[in-house]
Amino acid sequence: MIRLDNISKQNGHQILFIDASMSIQKGEKVGLVGPNGAGKTTLFRMITGQEQPDDGLVGIDPGMTIGYFSQEVGEMSGQSAVAAVMDGVGPVSALAAEMAELEAAMADPDQADGFDAIIERYGDVQARFEELDGYSVEARAREVLAGLSFSQERMDGDVRLLSGGWKMRVALARILLMRPDGMLLDEPSNHLDLESLIWLEAFLKNYDGALLMTSHDRAFMNRIIGKVVEIDGGSLITYSGDLDFYEQQRALTEAQRQAQYERQQAMLAKEIKFIERFKARASHAAQVQSRVKKLDKIEKVEAPRRRQNIQFEFRSPPRSGDDVLNLRNVHKSYGSQSIYSGLDFLVRRKERWCVLGANGAGKSTLLKLVAGDTKPDQGSVSIGASVKMGYFAQHSMDLLDGEETIFESLDGSFPQAGQGALRTLAGCFGFSGDDVEKPCRVLSGGEKARLVMAKMLFDPPNLLVLDEPTNHLDMATKEMLVAALADFEGTMLFVSHDRHFLSALSNRVLELTPEGVHRYEGGYSEYVARTGQEAPGLHPGG
Repeated sequence: MIRLDNISKQNGHQILFIDASMSIQKGEKVGLVGPNGAGKTTLFRMITGQEQPDDGLVGIDPGMTIGYFSQEVGEMSGQSAVAAVMDGVGPVSALAAEMAELEAAMADPDQADGFDAIIERYGDVQARFEELDGYSVEARAREVLAGLSFSQERMDGDVRLLSGGWKMRVALARILLMRPDGMLLDEPSNHLDLESLIWLEAFLKNYDGALLMTSHDRAFMNRIIGKVVEIDGGSLITYSGDLDFYEQQRALTEAQRQAQYERQQAMLAKEIKFIERFKARASHAAQVQSRVKKLDKIEKVEAPRRRQNIQFEFRSPPRSGDDVLNLRNVHKSYGSQSIYSGLDFLVRRKERWCVLGANGAGKSTLLKLVAGDTKPDQGSVSIGASVKMGYFAQHSMDLLDGEETIFESLDGSFPQAGQGALRTLAGCFGFSGDDVEKPCRVLSGGEKARLVMAKMLFDPPNLLVLDEPTNHLDMATKEMLVAALADFEGTMLFVSHDRHFLSALSNRVLELTPEGVHRYEGGYSEYVARTGQEAPGLHPGG
């Protein structure tokens, strides 16, 4: 269905692909992996024809339709979210818009003179709309939007008023509604809450076309894909199996290559030693000559490229008192919407609470109450003795000074730390070498998140309050963060849609539901085992 044959591609001075090949058949679900900047987005753009390879061929089966979801959402305005989603299926959307205009015209007394013409036109448009199965398309569009956590109000509201994250969901819904023969999804799991993520997972599992996708969410990828294509040093290497299998195979191949390289290096050293020792002796001239020729003919084994595994180790935080947080009889409303009425919640030292709840249940509100970003309408929020809090929220990234470089930002926060310590810190969070001289204004969302995290964890608090800390983070940084937080000796309260993060780090679950607040001893994995669901409000297997 989709084939790349011996493609080469260069962007400026950077060589992305050299004679690289891959193929995807109907029904195959493929994960595309590779470090940031390796060329994943370029690969998508070559398949869609937005870019051409410098050499080689990109082949798509005749008549094949392809839907491409990228992080760059175009301008959306002047229509409802549901109309914007239906836009993806061609004329149906235009007919729906015209029907809405004609309905408004029929109800407008100023247009009474043209009423007969309006009625006649409405009949023609409606007939064509029904012929194209328009009513079923609209129902399906609403179903997809509901799966991505849209309320009816949000579906029918002006798409222009939505935040960037919600516009992303509209763009994704448009591709899903199209049900094209092939889907290219570049980070579809970004900006989704846990419920939407689980719904999307089920949707993609049932999709019968060809799927190529990237995602920083390990659990999401593992449950969908059956094949991995890795971009590695300009090549495309295909592995059958999921992400876990790919990583095992990759480690095995790397170990074999390392052993082969070391054996050859030992043999070369021995030969070179012989040549050096006897090259001046006429009696050994023939042997020396033959070994020189032999060395010239040997195909050198390249040393495997070392993947830089970043590790961050916590300094031990100061010990807090045993009662870290206490919320008593907390009431909180926004307008007429009551979020909490009489919440009591005690957090004790070394507890790691993950907070679960559908959109609007009050997860972020709870974290804001604890951090002091918002005040309860009634009741009290008290922080225990000797508690030092670190709070990470999405708006933390907006507080960085755009004119400062990464290094200046770290140095401003820790002037006593010394250049070596700060460079090491920057390196742990993926900023090596000259990267530290980048001004904050040019950083991507992921880079900003890493910088804020570095500043928060360097002088460690003993209470971490984290609101979606893994949004924007790539898999390597996420793994580093999970490993570092696993050794953290303090207390945690966090919201995350990343199931790997939830399973690895929680030892308590606070579930917010319309029926009330439920507490579970044991972490997220135990919660799933006990309730038979991965998120509140989802039925077992749903």
